[in-house]
Amino acid sequence: MKSARLKQSRPEVVLSQAAIGRTIVAVPKKLTEFQPEVFLSQAGIGRTIVEVPKDKKIFSQGEPGEAVFYIQKGRAKLTVVSREGKEATISIFGPNDFVGEDCIAGVQSTRMASATAMTACTLLRIERKEMMRVIHEEHFFSDAFVAYLLARNTRIQADLVDQLFNSSEKRLARALLLLANFGKEGKPETVIPKISQEMLAEMIGTTRSRVSFFMNRFRKLGFIDYNGTLRINSSLLNVVLHD
Repeated sequence: MKSARLKQSRPEVVLSQAAIGRTIVAVPKKLTEFQPEVFLSQAGIGRTIVEVPKDKKIFSQGEPGEAVFYIQKGRAKLTVVSREGKEATISIFGPNDFVGEDCIAGVQSTRMASATAMTACTLLRIERKEMMRVIHEEHFFSDAFVAYLLARNTRIQADLVDQLFNSSEKRLARALLLLANFGKEGKPETVIPKISQEMLAEMIGTTRSRVSFFMNRFRKLGFIDYNGTLRINSSLLNVVLHD
């Protein structure tokens, strides 16, 4: 009994046999598994938390892609500028989204778009080398990241189908529902940050006057409420689901 108690009190180790001399080496067992949510919630090696005020650039089109940004709080938009100087909003991001992840695609990566804070944002800036390391070494993180990219790809395909086949009214309804996180995990955010009609027009590929017309119609039908803030009601789904 005494020897058994002594054996139980020893630190838990994994024993392996060395290749030369049959020396027994004690290797400590890994205490905790890698947790992606912890990695993305705090600063560390190659990771810094940055605060970006409203309307300030996170990164700019044309500059080198040196880091990936993970949104902890706030909303950001992705915009592109044509050679003629015309700017268009192509996507809007919120908490738990990655921005600028395209920089890991190549060694000499250049930003194809600009990211700007729509509200005050708290971001985790992950250096490109650290992002590549954790993708290669931590399977839990790489699985979660690949799942995120696949979901993003599905969203982009849905956006394309929306542009090709749906009316501008239905495209606007879908854009508003996406801004309110309808269809995502968790409770929808019925009150969304102030967004201009010009930006909505850019996102759905129509004119500001058409957006104004449909917004007024949605309000009269009780689908939305806006008076300084914009509230999205679940009844707006009727516009998207109606053929």
